[in-house]
Amino acid sequence: MSGTDRLVAELTRTRREAPEKIAEALQRRRRRPLLGPSGRLFLVAADHPARGVLGAGRDPLAMADRGEMLHRLLVALGRPGVDGVLATPDVVEDLALLGALDEKVVFGSMNRGGLAGAVYELDDRFSAYTAEAITSAGLDGGKMMIRVAGDDPGSARTLVACAESISDLASRRLPAMLEVFASRLNNGRAENTDDPDELGRAVQVVSGLGTTSAYTWLKLPVMSELERVLRATTLPVVLLGGDPGDRVDAVYRSWEEAMMHPQVAGLVVGRTLLYPEHGDVARAVDEAASIVTARP
Repeated sequence: MSGTDRLVAELTRTRREAPEKIAEALQRRRRRPLLGPSGRLFLVAADHPARGVLGAGRDPLAMADRGEMLHRLLVALGRPGVDGVLATPDVVEDLALLGALDEKVVFGSMNRGGLAGAVYELDDRFSAYTAEAITSAGLDGGKMMIRVAGDDPGSARTLVACAESISDLASRRLPAMLEVFASRLNNGRAENTDDPDELGRAVQVVSGLGTTSAYTWLKLPVMSELERVLRATTLPVVLLGGDPGDRVDAVYRSWEEAMMHPQVAGLVVGRTLLYPEHGDVARAVDEAASIVTARP
């Protein structure tokens, strides 16, 4: 039996025979402040599978093997400079049982109901964490995705649901990390635009959601003319890593340039680091960490 097979077998046995150990592991974990000495935040994202996104690089099913994904997450979380993880309850709980969340920042992913490629993709329902559940599990914040679109009523429903969750998190003094896109329908399918003016407008809309913005952070894609987008807000921003394909070097350079802007406070990356083209997770994570911790 391989190491990943043993890992999955042990997790499955615990879930089957002693599910109460999940809550115990979460309550037992040692917590830390949101920001470390660098004043920035570097998280590894692992909430893609819950939205039906399994591909990374040239492999359309890279994230389909849960044992392999967890193994890669353990490597990533063990590297210096990594502050924590952003994930759905199933992944957070696996990592808690594995003892990988001590002294780590943990953001719970909240709305995963807008499945990739579905006709209802922009109606992004809250199907994972709630603010109450995040508090109960002792997590450090909540993340939600908001795609602002004018041609699908599902976008409006998502805006309202996100506003309620932002307020709920803020009432508990927990940060809400809002992943923002300007979107539209194309032949019935959702697509995100890379127009900086449209994304800037979406940022303005999303920044006003909820009863207070005191605990609101934004998670934005790196794009050309990002500076124009950033002018739209005073909220802290973390960069969205995305899946760069074969443009890894260019993407790393774009992160480095974007980190120079005063609003940018960190980086949240998933597939790029967990499934790098060269196969070395530790190397990919270390290279990204050096960008986050470098001072302008």
